[in-house]
Amino acid sequence: MITYGAMTRPVALMLLVSGCSGAIPASTFPEAEIGVGDELITVWVADEPTERRQGLMEVDQLPRDIDGMLFVFEAETSVTFAMFNTPMPLDIWWFDPAGVLVGWAEMEPCQSRPCTSYRSPGPIRWVLETPRDKYDFALGAVISGVADATTNSN
Repeated sequence: MITYGAMTRPVALMLLVSGCSGAIPASTFPEAEIGVGDELITVWVADEPTERRQGLMEVDQLPRDIDGMLFVFEAETSVTFAMFNTPMPLDIWWFDPAGVLVGWAEMEPCQSRPCTSYRSPGPIRWVLETPRDKYDFALGAVISGVADATTNSN
């Protein structure tokens, strides 16, 4: 679940409604190669509102050729993520509007509400989720290739 700054309640309501309409199959997410510091990784891209709401919910494990999911926002924003119906533990990486890694957290699976909320440390443009402990990106690392990763020309 994602909530946007002052829009927490409307987005939460939308998420409750969208949760009843069925999940987006993970295989339908577009793929892209991005860089974080010196690492090149292949990610699913969530750059549409419905994709960002779905995220990695109900995904038990990523396919061998996918390293994580990149959430792309049209403009800088503060967001909150939760792990409802996300069975695998994840690391979340927060990138500011300049593409600099400004924070990260370990997220725990949550099968029933209320779930722990993970709030961005400030305004961000990109969020990366990866399987727990797969990467050890350094704060200050820069994300690259994100312009090529979007399907809606963000």
